[in-house]
Amino acid sequence: MSWYDEAVFYHIYPLGLSGAPVQNDYGEPVHRLSSLIPWIEHIRETGCNALYIGPLFQSVGHGYETTDYRTVDARLGTNEDLREYVRICHENGIRVILDGVFNHTGRDFFAFRDLQENRENSRFRDWYCNVNFYGDNEYGDGFSYDNWGGYNLLVKLNQRNPEVRDYILDTVRFWVSEFDIDGLRLDAADVLDFDFMKSLRGLADSVKEDFWLMGEVIHGEYSRWANDNTLHSVTNYHLHKALYSAHNDHNYFEIAHTVKRQEDMGLRGLRLYNFVDNHDVERIWTRLRDKRHFTPVHVLLYTLPGIPSVYYGSEYGIEGRKERGSDASLRPELHLEELEDNACYELVRALGKIHQEENALTYGDYRELQLTTTQYAFARGDVLVCVNNSDSDAYFDLPGEGSYRGALLGGRVSAENGRLNVSIHGCSGEIWIPEDRSTDYAPLKETVKNETIKPDEAAVQQEASHHEPQRAADPSKPYEEMTVEELQAEILAKMAANGPVTDRMKQDVTDNVYRDSLLNWVRSFNR
Repeated sequence: MSWYDEAVFYHIYPLGLSGAPVQNDYGEPVHRLSSLIPWIEHIRETGCNALYIGPLFQSVGHGYETTDYRTVDARLGTNEDLREYVRICHENGIRVILDGVFNHTGRDFFAFRDLQENRENSRFRDWYCNVNFYGDNEYGDGFSYDNWGGYNLLVKLNQRNPEVRDYILDTVRFWVSEFDIDGLRLDAADVLDFDFMKSLRGLADSVKEDFWLMGEVIHGEYSRWANDNTLHSVTNYHLHKALYSAHNDHNYFEIAHTVKRQEDMGLRGLRLYNFVDNHDVERIWTRLRDKRHFTPVHVLLYTLPGIPSVYYGSEYGIEGRKERGSDASLRPELHLEELEDNACYELVRALGKIHQEENALTYGDYRELQLTTTQYAFARGDVLVCVNNSDSDAYFDLPGEGSYRGALLGGRVSAENGRLNVSIHGCSGEIWIPEDRSTDYAPLKETVKNETIKPDEAAVQQEASHHEPQRAADPSKPYEEMTVEELQAEILAKMAANGPVTDRMKQDVTDNVYRDSLLNWVRSFNR
């Protein structure tokens, strides 16, 4: 049993939350990280005992184009500020993991600067992938190189280079000794070299007890990354998508199928990092057509197998929409004193307490008990969970023994002849705890407001058309020269050649807009 097995995460994008400038002028440090200290108590009160915060280190703009791995971004403060921040988190019983952006660097990173200056004679030439001095790019470097996602601002590191590997491993050792961190979230883990990740796992097992590695993986068989040899966990984008679309479409079969599929991947003993939104995707409040579904969505987030995570501000039900290709509204500046407790927050706080108190929600076996398009019930050990996405009350007939009480709304029910009959209000959910539990849960006084948003049909059709992949004009074109849309079309075509393509499979492809990930995916069909 490790700390991360029982973790409930809070996720902070610090450059946004603190109101840092969009561009870094590399001037004198501004101690914005210190201004986030009041959030630590809020994290604990929300029922979270772990924090994922990042990116934090010196960069040009959004934080993922690293300039210096060992110096805190001047827009956030100093190394001393981060050391103090982690110390206070630990005092409050909160573990801390940082972003490890090791797939690529920014163009201001020392190795790339040397490459620009010394070209073929640079000793760092092999630190990057496929440097070609017969090419060029939009910056006029007089050479080209591999990047992440088609962005030459993000220069791809050669993780097979022993010097690069040792530099990154030494950086992780530095972070542990300097800041006492408890783990890493690996950015773009789905395109990291597997031998490199094995080296990281070897380091994690020696650098600090229970040091946790969690990778950002969008699609694919998660067990390729989350296993005993590479990472402890990965981001559960499959469940993320299912949680909002199953409610928008009134189709709980999608969620149940996702859970079963992940069990079939061999992930039963490995807990994935579950979330309903983050710094890269739209806020759950924005995604939901019926805002009342905020309740069953979060009941599922906290009770399905995995490690739940809350993205800063979403506990209050704030909006956040991708606009004109910008993520700015997903990463807003917020001031804690201006946020008022509401039904969304009270629900999330209650769920955080329940998850920490009920070990069954961490270690209990998952068993599906009842499933329709609008009702879903399952057990986690001896705890029973029911959710209802319809407007009307729903009735559940479940196996059970003895008496149970509702941890959220406070009702009590007793089983008769081995069956438990319970009623759940529309757009709601409940967690039924055996009556003999000593923990007392105060019933929620208010439900999430009834604000039903009917989707504009023209907008829905326009969105569907926007995400429809287009066929590559030239099927003989090399994968490396294809656009994102062409790569998506190639993957769908290869899937179709292997059998029927379901709506879920199609959605997995069209949701993936990361070029490197798509390249890896399309190449996998030829293996």
